[in-house]
Amino acid sequence: MTETVITSDKREVVIGFERRFVMIGERINPTGRKLLAEEMARGDYSRVVADAIAQVEAGAQMLDINAGIPLADEPRILAECIKLVQDTVDVPLSIDSSIVEALEAGLAAYKGKPLLNSVTGEEERLERVLPLVKKYNCAVIAISNDETGISEDPDVRYAVAKKIVERAADYGIARENVVVDPLVMPVGAINDAGRQLMRLLRRLREELKVNTSCGASNFSFGLPNRRGLNAGFLPMMIGAGMTSAIMNPLHAEDIQAILGADVVMGNDPNCAAWIRKYREPAAADAAGGGGRRERRRARA
Repeated sequence: MTETVITSDKREVVIGFERRFVMIGERINPTGRKLLAEEMARGDYSRVVADAIAQVEAGAQMLDINAGIPLADEPRILAECIKLVQDTVDVPLSIDSSIVEALEAGLAAYKGKPLLNSVTGEEERLERVLPLVKKYNCAVIAISNDETGISEDPDVRYAVAKKIVERAADYGIARENVVVDPLVMPVGAINDAGRQLMRLLRRLREELKVNTSCGASNFSFGLPNRRGLNAGFLPMMIGAGMTSAIMNPLHAEDIQAILGADVVMGNDPNCAAWIRKYREPAAADAAGGGGRRERRRARA
């Protein structure tokens, strides 16, 4: 089975069909976060550090780092954030930018083998990003859209993914270093988006034999109780073959749904991760303490 190995200088994470689902923390991203954008633009990374620590403590095995701030020096900011986050936490990183120069600055600053986010099926993007993937020996997220835009037809999105995998092979990039984002559509706008995505995920796993990722929150966009809907969406996609997602690990409902899916899929040996997360040692301690108190009263 295909396994995508991502490393920091301290830790290795493997994305794979028979591995635990990999949660990639999404919060270090100034898009839609005005205060964070202002702080990052002036070189204040205290919130970046706090977000990194909180996401790892919540269970994220990787973090996505984005520094997309209008009119700012994105290559410099992204490289500085990567260095600081790597000094703060031990998990591997996804380097996220639409600007190729920023991607290269991030790669040059990174210690280990990162996940590059991202390349699309557009010819210009392929020709600029794939040489970077080869040069730095990293993995890359392949987003299933091209010059024609994002198709609602999952067969078209499969064809774009196949094209990217084949073009990567032309550069000597193995399929295990290509993680496909099949593009999650909002179910509030496209009623069968979930069913179509499950079919596409099965094809990507069984025919193209690639690992997958997505922006998980896109599915519930525009609907009420998004956390509840995401908690239903994620384990079903895991069952269909999805192996990672860029998501908010601070949402306890999502974490519980993912850890439960790992157990159901047989990818959490001896339910070890589930037990670590949810057992209650305090209850046993309380019972023991109560017993000691009872014995003391009895002696008195």
